[in-house]
Amino acid sequence: MKLNILGCNSATPKINSYPTAQVLEIKNHMFLIDCGEGTQVQLRKMKIKFNRIKHIFISHLHGDHYFGLVGLISTFRLLTRETELHIYAPKGLKEVITLQMKLSQSWTNFPLYFHELTSKTSELIYEDEQVEVHTIPLDHRVYTNGFLFKEKPGERKLDMNAILNEDIDVAYYRKLKQGGDVPDNDGNLIKNDSVTKPPTPAKSYAFCSDTKYSEQILPIIDKATLLYHESTFLEKHKHLCDQTKHSTAIQAATIAKKAEVNTLLLGHYSTRYFDLNEFKEEAKTVFDNVLLAKDGKVIEI
Repeated sequence: MKLNILGCNSATPKINSYPTAQVLEIKNHMFLIDCGEGTQVQLRKMKIKFNRIKHIFISHLHGDHYFGLVGLISTFRLLTRETELHIYAPKGLKEVITLQMKLSQSWTNFPLYFHELTSKTSELIYEDEQVEVHTIPLDHRVYTNGFLFKEKPGERKLDMNAILNEDIDVAYYRKLKQGGDVPDNDGNLIKNDSVTKPPTPAKSYAFCSDTKYSEQILPIIDKATLLYHESTFLEKHKHLCDQTKHSTAIQAATIAKKAEVNTLLLGHYSTRYFDLNEFKEEAKTVFDNVLLAKDGKVIEI
């Protein structure tokens, strides 16, 4: 699992920093998470192939999280894309995008599907044999979701020394990987855990976009491998959180600690700050394992 940070700034863009956009590489998928202005440019800079993006997840309808989307869709069209594209976003985005395409007479030449989100409780919105994606309801000024990306447990690993000692036929190897008990060549039933090892632990990534501090998300993000949590403000501007429904670095760290996540990734910094290390320093007073999002940064999860 690998996370590519395309943009990590808050609403007002800076010369060297773009609004929110990320690409998560998970089990042969390239999931685009939010799509602020400049996303296409960053995709080019980071050499991420456009045609590998088949699913886009938009947290909410504030411009710094989706204003790059219609441009990206238009570019897909110009590149004569044929692969279908799925967009998971709050209800209303479909209306915005289709109006723009209608007025510019630039309908896509590929299948475009909108999955409109309205639920205020967590729901499963994508699933295949290897990955699940759940919404994380957040507390912001408009309807907003974060997203939890989870690997499904893999197959068990064969302990070849034990298997050979038990004289198990190769025809049963597949069943062993799937966790089943199998007979040896004499017909004796061999317990799975005596000849296999547990699979590599499944990883998870919790993306918590713009939100006020909310402990209601804790059960959903519990023990996530990596948690991205917005940290718009430092503690000296904590008083702005209530009116803007954003969080401080310390509040993000508190969520990370209570959810017992492995690593915390901070982002969505207000442009009023110049030294981003202050965010990390404040967060580390509560939670040890803290990273700072930075445009162009790649994180191996």
